[in-house]
Amino acid sequence: MRGGMGNMGNMMKQMQKMQKQMAKAQEELGEKRIEGSAGGGMVTVIASGNKEILDVIIKEEVVDPEDIEMLQDLIVAATNDALKKVEELTNNTMGQFTKGMNMPGLF
Repeated sequence: MRGGMGNMGNMMKQMQKMQKQMAKAQEELGEKRIEGSAGGGMVTVIASGNKEILDVIIKEEVVDPEDIEMLQDLIVAATNDALKKVEELTNNTMGQFTKGMNMPGLF
């Protein structure tokens, strides 16, 4: 019976260690800057690893007062590109902690 308690204590230490590693990984993700673009680089969106939009860069030649809709579409496409890349980075980074665990929707 005593061996079971020791294993439980060891497992708790491992979980605490993993929690610290996960917190550090999430913090590092938040510091990352991910770039998405559309229109061959005419519109660029910079996002953080925390899925926050930090900057939108629009090249002057894409600004056409007669075609605002195209510019709006490029901004949406660049934003979605950046957020998709953030999601992939998050899954790759945080996925290492959930390998072998059945925890859908954790991140």
